[in-house]
Amino acid sequence: MNRRDLIATSAAALAASALPAMAKTKTPAGASMSNAPVPPVAKKIPVTIEQLGRTRTDDYQWMKDDNWQQVLRDPSIIKADVKEHLDAENAYREAMMRSTEPLQLELFEEMKGRIKEDDSSVPLPDGPWEYYGRFEAGQQHPLYCRRPKGQTTGEVVLLDANKLAEGKAYSSVGDTQHSRDHTLFAYAEDAQGSEVYRIYVKDIASDAFLGETIESAMGGFVFSADGQWIFWINRDDNGRSDKILKRLVRGGDITTVYEEPDDGMYMGLGATADDRFILITSANGEQSEARYVPADQPEATPVVIEPRREAVRYDADHWGDRWVIRTDADGAVDFKIVTAPTEAPGRANWTDLVPFTEGRLIESIVPYAGHLARVERYDANTRIVIRTRAGEEHAIAVDEPAYVLGLQGTYEYDSPMTRYGYNSPSTPSQTFDYNMETRERTLRKTQEVPSGHNIDDYVVERLNAPASDGALVPITILRRKSTPVDGSAPVLLYGYGSYGIPMGAGFNTNRLSLVDRGFIYAIAHIRGGSDKGWGWFLAARRMTKKNTFTDFIAAAEHLIERNYARAGNIVTHGGSAGGLLMGAINNMRPDLWAGVIGDVPFVDVINTMSDTSLPLTPGEWPEWGDPITDPAAYDYMMSYSPYDQVEPKAYPAVLATGGLSDPRVTYWEPEKWVAKLRPATTSGKPVLLKINMTAGHFSSSGRFDYLKDIAVVYAFAIWSIRKGWEQA
Repeated sequence: MNRRDLIATSAAALAASALPAMAKTKTPAGASMSNAPVPPVAKKIPVTIEQLGRTRTDDYQWMKDDNWQQVLRDPSIIKADVKEHLDAENAYREAMMRSTEPLQLELFEEMKGRIKEDDSSVPLPDGPWEYYGRFEAGQQHPLYCRRPKGQTTGEVVLLDANKLAEGKAYSSVGDTQHSRDHTLFAYAEDAQGSEVYRIYVKDIASDAFLGETIESAMGGFVFSADGQWIFWINRDDNGRSDKILKRLVRGGDITTVYEEPDDGMYMGLGATADDRFILITSANGEQSEARYVPADQPEATPVVIEPRREAVRYDADHWGDRWVIRTDADGAVDFKIVTAPTEAPGRANWTDLVPFTEGRLIESIVPYAGHLARVERYDANTRIVIRTRAGEEHAIAVDEPAYVLGLQGTYEYDSPMTRYGYNSPSTPSQTFDYNMETRERTLRKTQEVPSGHNIDDYVVERLNAPASDGALVPITILRRKSTPVDGSAPVLLYGYGSYGIPMGAGFNTNRLSLVDRGFIYAIAHIRGGSDKGWGWFLAARRMTKKNTFTDFIAAAEHLIERNYARAGNIVTHGGSAGGLLMGAINNMRPDLWAGVIGDVPFVDVINTMSDTSLPLTPGEWPEWGDPITDPAAYDYMMSYSPYDQVEPKAYPAVLATGGLSDPRVTYWEPEKWVAKLRPATTSGKPVLLKINMTAGHFSSSGRFDYLKDIAVVYAFAIWSIRKGWEQA
């Protein structure tokens, strides 16, 4: 039994003995927990950092392992004192929340009961076969399968991810692909949560692996047209995508196709919709560049579509006889669509096809032989627009206050059929096949909720909260019809607000465990996301980033004003960059919250954005600013950095989570935040840390283990409202 297993079965004993310093800790001021578990005390080793003429002191820099790159690939080698402290924090959290263990089990069983355990995706046809994924009852991971087109027998299991995961604490399958002639199947596996993938290629008929396993990959890959070559993205020692590599599928020398010279650019790899070209992309938040290799000429030199230039972004696909390109060039903030000749794709030859319209964000395009489908976002909702080659357009739209529409696509470029999904906060997901010529749609699947779900029991509403500068911030609300709107109901307010990523108002069965207990579940569509267009994102980045935080606070205040909530009865939840939001609003308005949940929270902003060895730092400067060279960026970042702005005040209850193998938000960020926050709070309310010692950014890999992680978070939300620590 390892230490992590020991904690799970004997938290109380371990909490009392894990660290000698625990016995010396005093109960926080204002608390009445004389018999409560005693929290671990993190040692302080002050480090003074001089930067741009400014000085800061970090007491907990020791928590960052000097060999963190190696730790991501092999977590067992982490420094002993760091592991000891993380184990103690996990034990303390488990001991503090021991009274919620029956509730956690109840929540888990509820959420599990809403999953159809033997579920299957709708098969996607491709030539003589149709491909799909399915789960078997009781199994944690999916099976990847195919069967003869139009048949219900003759299944071939291409990959059983349960067998792949045997004996591993973590196993997650990334990309999967079959060759065009249907003879080969490849998949990428992350076996530690660090997003360092291994790629395996096998012959389907013999089930034999071909060539050596591809190591240190990003997870994305593509076959050449004849299936003889495989291309993939390399991951370097700092966790960055640095080059595109290729080799013969059956083995041989690895050669470099393209090497990216800029550490701040993220690389992508794929094939065009018509399968004519392999696409290589380099992009950050401000500029992009695409190259192509003819798929039937895998040894050709990549050709640049349009050279990168400052403040111009584009992504390209091929539409039979021309390139079709989504771009923000020429001031098209919310993007437009242009076309270019196949042999001359540069910007000088771009011709507008769908013009820029302010506030209507063109999110993506999917070409078919006779049609071009695109997804647009406006006012925090989506719609799908179908365009013929002759230029005639029609939209697929839904008459609900909040919903999600998404193109799911098909393998068959020459078909008039596309596939899309629809759901709303109260409506389970539906999958439709849609004939773009006749406009007929066929419902292929409705998400089953085995334990039962009555849409009529719920209300979905959309409010608009006035921000301090007059902008209207959409809020999506889900509640039971029986839940009163008189300020008495507890509220969980969720937010993200970074990188231009919108928060779709979709169906999530897990949230029902809160809503059915009388919670009002609210999503704040704050600036920093693209919920109301790309300008909504641009209004909250770099030197205007605080708009993200003040928008979230404005959403909470509007809920209070409209009698959906009251101050001190709101639990907030956000993850990753949304964890930055949690840290900021925790410092700015602690009086509003009963509890704050920061999943894998990006809270140590100055230190992280000043560390060029970390995987994401150079590529993140367009989003946050560069505190290494820009004094104004340093000062502004410091003014909101959650870790640096912790000070003595009455904080709410806090739960921070993290993963030991996380390359995106490294484990020491939540660890340091908790270490600094706990002695600072004057409220006597607990500050807790949950570090998954066998996973990374995306929590546990098995579908049931993931639900157990969610159960802890939701139990904490309920515990915060009930002030459960008073009985700890």
